[in-house]
Amino acid sequence: MLNSMGLNKSPQETTVCVAMSGGVDSSAAAAMLKKEGYNVFGVTMDLLRTPYAPTKSSIADAAKVAEQLQIPHQFIDLKQEFAQKVVDYFTNSYLQGLTPSPCIMCNKHIKLGLLADYARKQGADILVTGHYADIRLTQNGVELHRAEDLSRDQSYFLFGISKQNLQMLRCPLATYSKEQTRAIAKEAGLEIHQKADSQDICFVQNGKYADLINKLRPDFNTKPGDIVDTSGKILGRHKGIINYTIGQRRGLGIGGDIGIVYVLKIDALNNQIIVGSKEELLQKRLHIKDINWLGEEQPQEMDLRVKLRSRQASVSATVYFDKNNGAEISLHEDFYGIAPGQGCCFYQGSRVLGGGIISPF
Repeated sequence: MLNSMGLNKSPQETTVCVAMSGGVDSSAAAAMLKKEGYNVFGVTMDLLRTPYAPTKSSIADAAKVAEQLQIPHQFIDLKQEFAQKVVDYFTNSYLQGLTPSPCIMCNKHIKLGLLADYARKQGADILVTGHYADIRLTQNGVELHRAEDLSRDQSYFLFGISKQNLQMLRCPLATYSKEQTRAIAKEAGLEIHQKADSQDICFVQNGKYADLINKLRPDFNTKPGDIVDTSGKILGRHKGIINYTIGQRRGLGIGGDIGIVYVLKIDALNNQIIVGSKEELLQKRLHIKDINWLGEEQPQEMDLRVKLRSRQASVSATVYFDKNNGAEISLHEDFYGIAPGQGCCFYQGSRVLGGGIISPF
């Protein structure tokens, strides 16, 4: 008999590994599956180390939740792998003038990469996370879709995972609101049901990216440089390229009669910040690399909707795939502030068909 996880086993015969972060979402997911009779065990990844480990409370919270739910619980030390695949990627990207999305890399390499491998070795049939995304079982296999609550949807951050790991993934919170998730945790008697949502990037304290990069890469001298317009005219001085992002207009320190300007480009090679008007931020074309395709056969050309930043709406586009795992994308409408280094996620309706990383222009 096919159970709700899509396997030809009863819940009691289905071994479920829950990625337990110590937060409300993954804890509620574990409680739901335990209540439904699945053979559940939890795994918590130890990822953070000095100088960017803000607290150990999340690991302790995960252990307490597992104890309350009376499920086996394991820890795996992935600090070195996380540092290499996520933190170093984040740091190096900023030093190259890019705006990285480390959560995409963490899901690809760590949470739904190394953890999925570990879960298989432990005999898990499926891997469950607290992501707000919809995993649908179809005649074509497992598909990734947006969550029902679009304000909580996290499908954008999952486009990079492999097809093999997508087949193993389940996200039981797809149809739930945050309030409903908290209610599940409360009903299960979990003290963390009122725990605050995590903010910003887990390894960056108080959102101070530049401070972290200076700690991790003291050898890299983030020298001040010129702020110039598109003609090369010097308008002012910047404090180091790691302090700026595409589309930024505040904190540029440019006075006089210049008016409001925005960061158009970060030129790491020449240590320059190029600024211009809001209209100059508009783009209709971009290139992406490192495509991960989650659909069936990949076409040469396809009309899709693309999401270029996690908190902005998707836009319609035509995607022209090349033979080098990249694509040229022609947007059907203007988009403000395309940032190299960010992810570009492909949507066909609610389904995620994959995505890639925006290349410098």
